Order: sequence, then structure tokens, then C-alpha cells
Amino acid sequence: QVQLVESGGGLVQAGVSLRLSCAASGVTFSLEGMGWFRQALGKERELVAAISWNGVITYYLDSVKGRFTISRDNAKNTVYLQMNSLKPEDTAVYYCAADRSFSSGLRVGIADYWGQGTQVTVSS
Repeated sequence: QVQLVESGGGLVQAGVSLRLSCAASGVTFSLEGMGWFRQALGKERELVAAISWNGVITYYLDSVKGRFTISRDNAKNTVYLQMNSLKPEDTAVYYCAADRSFSSGLRVGIADYWGQGTQVTVSS
């Protein structure tokens, strides 16, 4: 049984940092591309950041470039999203996702597995 469990969300003020974590089980984590998606109220889900199985290739949504960093620890089966200089427009439910394909999967919003989501709320 595959499980992706996110943690680290919360209510913060604008300008501060949060680090999201996603612990995976039931998959060969080192073969999976990993991504962080978010969905704000009334908006479509969007890919925020993604990382290839070996960490060599990364992708970032334009609006988070320079503020967010995705990383992974294959020994711990965990992917992280470091979020700095948070803005109110970053408020959303953040979902962890896994897919073997980085380019034709995660990058186009497709994933084999999804976490349950963690709420990030940034107040102004």
C-alpha cells in the first residue's frame, strides 16, 4: 500500500519560512519523480515544484522561483519543500505526488500517487 504523508503546513505571517515534508512508503522511492502541487480555494491545482528521481532535474513554478526549494533524501524516502519569503498568494493546500515520469507525468500534472494534503495559510 502506497502512502505519501505530508507534514509541516500551518498558519504563518507573510515573509516567514516553512518547510514541508513528504514521507513515502510502499514505493521504490529512489525511482520516483516527486512533486509538490497546490490548490487554492476556487482555483485549479498547479505544480509548484518537482524533482527527478536522482535530484538532478528540478522544476519550479515561475511565481516561486528564488523562494522555494525542492529537495529529496532517498535514504529517508522523503521529499522536502523549503518555502521562504512566503506571500499571502501562497495560501493553498499543498499536495505531495509521485510518478515514475518527470516529463510526461509530473510536469503535466499527472501522478500515480498523491498525499492527503497539508494546509498552508499565509496572513498579510
